[in-house]
Amino acid sequence: MTTNTQQMKTDHPEQDTVLVTSGTGKTGRRVVERLLALGTEVRSGSRTGGVPFDWEDKSGWEPALRGTDAAYVAYYPDLAAPGAPEAMAAFGRIAADSGVRRLVLLSGRGEPQAVVAEDALREAAAGVGLTVVRSAFFAQNFSEGALLDGVLAGELVFPAGSAAEPFVDADDLADVVVAALKGDVPAGGVHELTGPRLLTFDEVAAELTGATGSEVRYVPVSGPEYAAALESYGVPAPEASFMADLFTMLLDGHNAVTTDGVKRVLGREARDFTAFAGDAAGDGAWSR
Repeated sequence: MTTNTQQMKTDHPEQDTVLVTSGTGKTGRRVVERLLALGTEVRSGSRTGGVPFDWEDKSGWEPALRGTDAAYVAYYPDLAAPGAPEAMAAFGRIAADSGVRRLVLLSGRGEPQAVVAEDALREAAAGVGLTVVRSAFFAQNFSEGALLDGVLAGELVFPAGSAAEPFVDADDLADVVVAALKGDVPAGGVHELTGPRLLTFDEVAAELTGATGSEVRYVPVSGPEYAAALESYGVPAPEASFMADLFTMLLDGHNAVTTDGVKRVLGREARDFTAFAGDAAGDGAWSR
């Protein structure tokens, strides 16, 4: 019997070389895993990996891009951060000069400043097929991200108020990104990805309580209070202030709507938060 991986390799007889920036990150490593399963030659770029890549050091961008056909662009810390448009413009010029044919950019949903960075990349990489993936908050932020410690401690301290968010599964996003990188999705589109339903942080806490078997409660705080908490954990003040302002803006209610972006690309429904939480608990994400 033909395996799924074997079938996918047949569907893509001519394998590209793909650079994955932030290749060890939450989405990058998932994209790397999927591309490797397809038999694609992958360059996993990171500060300490086999393919040196650092968003703060442009000298490594051209060597990482040289000879690649496509690249997944996951900018750190966020496309809305100061300096992101300039970085995207520089990366886009190098990608175009290097002969890259497809770029897939991870962007934030409902972030006006991120759109500025998207446009900078699009303009600089004119002639290169650019697909933009605008994502809702990842469900995995609670199992392997900044909110993991809060879940383990039983308190989610966050400046979300009572706003609802359509949390998206990072595995769904990775599947969409790979489809775009492999040319299964026409280049040039913008895809907004969300989960199938809206959840407040109180409702997330209840879901996590059920999945973990331990009480998790949501503790709403103001933006400045959250920034101060980040600083107490060693985050530099400018970065802490930026992150607090960003989260406060994203969770002001304007993103409280779901999309069918996952289904449009993959032909299936987006994964629900309950399924994510159950699987994460089964995999030991909160067994510390």
